[in-house]
Amino acid sequence: MKLLSNVMEQVLKRNPNEPEFHQAAKEVLESLELVAERHPEFIKAGIFDRIVEPERQIIFRVPWVDDNGNVRVNRGFRVQFNSAIGPYKGGLRFHPSVNLGIIKFLGFEQIFKNSLTGLPIGGAKGGSDFDPKGKSDGEVMRFCQSFMTELYRHIGPDTDVPAGDIGVGAREIGYMYGQYKRIKNDFTGVLTGKGLTWGGSLVRTEATGYGLCYFVEEMLKAKGKSFKGATVAISGSGNVAIYAAEKAQELGANVVTMSDSNGYIYDPDGIKLDTVKRIKEVERKRIKEYVKYHPSAQYTEGCTGVWTVKCDIALPCATQNEIDEQSAKTLVANGCYAVGEGANMPSTNEAIEVFLNAKVLFAPAKAANAGGVATSALEMSQNSMRYSWTFEEVDAKLKQIMVNIYKNASAAAKEYGFEDNLVVGANIAGFMKVANAMYAQGIAY
Repeated sequence: MKLLSNVMEQVLKRNPNEPEFHQAAKEVLESLELVAERHPEFIKAGIFDRIVEPERQIIFRVPWVDDNGNVRVNRGFRVQFNSAIGPYKGGLRFHPSVNLGIIKFLGFEQIFKNSLTGLPIGGAKGGSDFDPKGKSDGEVMRFCQSFMTELYRHIGPDTDVPAGDIGVGAREIGYMYGQYKRIKNDFTGVLTGKGLTWGGSLVRTEATGYGLCYFVEEMLKAKGKSFKGATVAISGSGNVAIYAAEKAQELGANVVTMSDSNGYIYDPDGIKLDTVKRIKEVERKRIKEYVKYHPSAQYTEGCTGVWTVKCDIALPCATQNEIDEQSAKTLVANGCYAVGEGANMPSTNEAIEVFLNAKVLFAPAKAANAGGVATSALEMSQNSMRYSWTFEEVDAKLKQIMVNIYKNASAAAKEYGFEDNLVVGANIAGFMKVANAMYAQGIAY
């Protein structure tokens, strides 16, 4: 990294103790070195320096009262990273691991992911170190109301439109939307992932998982392969994992694993999704319950072991950095020929290097899991029109968006001499749209 080394040095200096953000910035900047050579005007205009610095970082206290009457305090975040091509857009994550560095890395990735969709949305991310697990509905409601009592000042349908992420599902979105409406006296599309009876979009629940499979299917098709007859290992058991499994099965694959933070299940006969949905969506229990319903399946403690299972295609859909260098080497040794990232940055930089060196077809998160935010943007469009599309209409739009993302990332990789390297291709394709907008708008941010 020659031309952009000073940019990376500044990232490290200004953002100490934020390894996830350092990792994301390094991966993107390394891909953009050739862009810097071709576009010296971007260097002069400070585009690279500006794109790694958020436009706005908001940190706030979130006090709430538990069921025992005790006052509890959490920390809330919203990092509004880039609005060059549209209002800020990105999810809210409620998880004990949340800190500024993680929110910053997610917001930075969101810039390029949102750009790749072809829709007019900027990049942001937010959340809290609050853990919804083990909390009553009343406790979650009181937390969400307190969180929105501060957040509402910084968002709006044409300013910043948050969505859900880990720990933020339909329940949490509902409580936050109710509080926003109560404070603002506005019924607007300020949040996405809403209920279908009050402004939500069909396919939103399925979107990230379905979109992942649409992208991977297009990537496989370009090399004469498909999901049909393939053995697929999936990590996670939330929305992304469940609906990636559903679509992969529809496309003819045999999905044999799923996991949660405690361990993983292996069902050689194929995961029974109705059971997983009941355990996770209705009973809200751990994945190990699966073997009670299907004794022929195996449950193993420790979630990283999921990547020791032999598979043709791996779809990591749990969390960041879940595939390290050793797990990547194990996957390659076991014959895995394609990896599609359903979670945000689930593979370390070292793992990605292993995949690329082994000529594994690799679909990076910012391209492959963009289906969720793409459908959120479609929800925004429906809200603006006071209209709703059918499931089939939204699904068709989602599929076309994912196919276009693959084509644009693949074309950018080829143009810059990195054919089949979709990491480089996605970074360049996503960056160019934002960079051109920033350049045209002058030194506004």
